[in-house]
Amino acid sequence: MLHYQTIPVTPFQQNCSLVWCDQTLEAAVIDPGGDLDRLLAAVEQRGLQLKAIWLTHAHIDHAGGAGELAERLALPIIGPHEGDQFWIDGLPQQSAMFGFAPARPFAPTRWLHDGDTVSIGQETLNVRHTPGHTPGHVVFHAPQLKRAFVGDVLFAGSIGRTDFPQGNHQQLIDSITQRLWPMGDDTVFIPGHGPESTFGAERRSNPFVGGT
Repeated sequence: MLHYQTIPVTPFQQNCSLVWCDQTLEAAVIDPGGDLDRLLAAVEQRGLQLKAIWLTHAHIDHAGGAGELAERLALPIIGPHEGDQFWIDGLPQQSAMFGFAPARPFAPTRWLHDGDTVSIGQETLNVRHTPGHTPGHVVFHAPQLKRAFVGDVLFAGSIGRTDFPQGNHQQLIDSITQRLWPMGDDTVFIPGHGPESTFGAERRSNPFVGGT
């Protein structure tokens, strides 16, 4: 069975998630934006073997620690979609702009595309390309757990910003309605910031996408 633990990191309180297979205790970390020692302490506390880094997108609070963590533990970086290459290239500038520890650019081991899958231990998650917040944003869907790790596409009561370079509001709305909603109203999503919610609750009451 798949399990997960959400660990807010960085001054932006970004929801980094550890996901693991309880049969093998192999784990991946989604969006290690920073605070790597805290993340690794959680890995050790649960007796997990960290095998991969999965990225939803390459903003500093989601990807700032990926290069260092990959180098420290010889881990592959999986994702995001190559539309975020310019954000990866700009990580040092992003870290300086927002007062983060210096972040190093990296070359993802594997880019992700719509319809791909990622696996950890005996568990497989589906990948959907969800541009709008960034052009290369992806989400990870675990239908066996009725969970989706959606980065900054959708929040409880809100949606991702689209005023960053290459953001696109209509693309974001399309990503939510065409890629997230079909996962089912009872799917719980883990956003990049703030509390969990369900797609059904957001379809009913979210002021940006309610009624879609």
